[in-house]
Amino acid sequence: MPDPISAAARDGTPDPAGFPLRPISFGRPDVTVDRRDDGTFYLRPKAALGDYPERVTDKLIHWATVAPDRVFMAERNAAGGWREVTYAQMLASSRAIASALIARGLSEERPLIILSGNSIDHALMAFGAFYAGVPFCPVSPPYSLVSKDYGKLGYVISLLTPGLVFADDATLFADAIAANVPEDTEVAAGRGEVPGRTVTLLADLMATPEHAKLEDMHRLIGPDTIAKFLLTSGSTGNPKAVINTQRMLCANQIMISDALAFLKDEPPVIIDWLPWNHTFGGNHNIGLILFNGGSMYLDAGKPTPAGIDTTVHNLREIAPTVYFNVPKGYESLLTYFREDAALRRKFFSRLHAMFFSGAGLSAHIWHELDALAVAETGRRVPMLTGLGATETGPFFMSVAPETSRSGHVGLPVAGNEAKLVPSNGKLEVRVRGPNVMPGYWRQPVMTAKAFDEEGFYKLGDALKPADPDNFSAGFDFDGRITEDFKLASGTWVSVGPLRARLIAACAPLVRDVVITGLNHDEVGALVILDLDGCRLVNPTLPHDDLAATAADPLIRNGFRERLLAFTAHATGSSTRVTRAVLLDTPLSIDRGEVTDKGSVNQRAVLEHRAAVVEAMYATPPGEDTILLGDDKPHPHP
Repeated sequence: MPDPISAAARDGTPDPAGFPLRPISFGRPDVTVDRRDDGTFYLRPKAALGDYPERVTDKLIHWATVAPDRVFMAERNAAGGWREVTYAQMLASSRAIASALIARGLSEERPLIILSGNSIDHALMAFGAFYAGVPFCPVSPPYSLVSKDYGKLGYVISLLTPGLVFADDATLFADAIAANVPEDTEVAAGRGEVPGRTVTLLADLMATPEHAKLEDMHRLIGPDTIAKFLLTSGSTGNPKAVINTQRMLCANQIMISDALAFLKDEPPVIIDWLPWNHTFGGNHNIGLILFNGGSMYLDAGKPTPAGIDTTVHNLREIAPTVYFNVPKGYESLLTYFREDAALRRKFFSRLHAMFFSGAGLSAHIWHELDALAVAETGRRVPMLTGLGATETGPFFMSVAPETSRSGHVGLPVAGNEAKLVPSNGKLEVRVRGPNVMPGYWRQPVMTAKAFDEEGFYKLGDALKPADPDNFSAGFDFDGRITEDFKLASGTWVSVGPLRARLIAACAPLVRDVVITGLNHDEVGALVILDLDGCRLVNPTLPHDDLAATAADPLIRNGFRERLLAFTAHATGSSTRVTRAVLLDTPLSIDRGEVTDKGSVNQRAVLEHRAAVVEAMYATPPGEDTILLGDDKPHPHP
């Protein structure tokens, strides 16, 4: 028998837009606007930034004193239960590991590199490094486990010159370690071995007696101390190591808790998979748990066919107070929410807010989440987002619950100053504040290029006011300045907004698109298919066969129909997509086409798929090209 709640969510009855939002404490941003004669705007928050601690570990010490037995982090153990680490246990372990790192002479010149996914052992090493004042760098696991040539891992190790390399499972990372870690660099691990190498066990590090200078070294940590290095995606070359100082991390957490003030109303509880080698998971989410005395449950799942069941299993047990995910994650969960009343009830039982980043959230997904929340609680749950970057800590701009919508990024939060600079008919956004990086490690030329003459960091993003007559209404995302290009006619193509509209129009078949047309007469697209969505159209498709999916007549015709409908509403050559190729080979992490979080880099794909683009614009176009202009589909041979 159909579930009446899921049916109501699907058919839109009742319309959730007519229901109130769950009320939450929220520091709504507001700004003063300073306009210059050259068209540049400066936005300055009216609220001042509150005081922030000098070092991250000040908050660990606080909660280990105030709530020593509260769970700080937990992960699944081999028996299927939870391995829990309290605040007091994390502090004690951090001090022991810090003693071991100090004894080894680690420093910013010889930092700690962590080759692991999210795990308790990873966290123990990270907080040990925090306590010792030793920078650490969490490296994307695919650089070790997916990469075929270890090119980026080798580059990172040569750039950072680590004094210690840690893997939570040495056996899993053994090949990458053997191929890239110098023989004279110590390797440590939670478990496992590397053939031919001595591996120091985490248990031995944690058994280190307290170093005589431990507290002296800890007191020397200040706002300018380098806390960690976070790597950019490296999609336009090798990764850059973003210097994250103690000031950046601490100031940014006060910005977060002042804006997302409901985090202070009760200790937050989250169940989270977002990777710690990215700023969203590793800075934003770990930090907000630490600074607000909350509990983080590690989710080993992901929004993929192979990983979503694990996420759902965890959500059956852990009811979050705030939930973070990327748009694909929410889309993947909807299938389960529709059919499982107990799962829905658990998920929404104490949920104050949801948060997304990384891409725009489709309107139909947002609508259905609202409908489910209304069915369970009688209210919509606020969906939040904003704008930030690895170089900004990441929190820079935030929406308000009442104005939140896909594409809207809100206003700068307290402590930041935004600068909007005219650029080819758009407004390029730049930022200055204590949460902004001092630069890229050992890359002075790249650092100089990243800042303007007034010290504002150049994000490379464009914004447009939601209301041109009232900047306090906030701003919408208007694409990446570096992605925009001109057609042969000289007409500018605004890639970001066009890409978002095309993805939405081609749902559920498309996960992402790369817009083409530089120096051509027409706009085209390289299409990254969503295999889950494609199977909704043709359930007989093989599970993970991209080539078969891209060649399937139902998928090709279905995409062409959606593209025709999309193009019918085009307003000119810059918004009319007339040709496309459904990519039949996966994007490559080695070539920087995609990150481990699934973010697609337009420039890298265009560079490495230049032959595909050339064939798409050839006369006649390549056989794989879906070309508009006649009434017949162009089937794959």
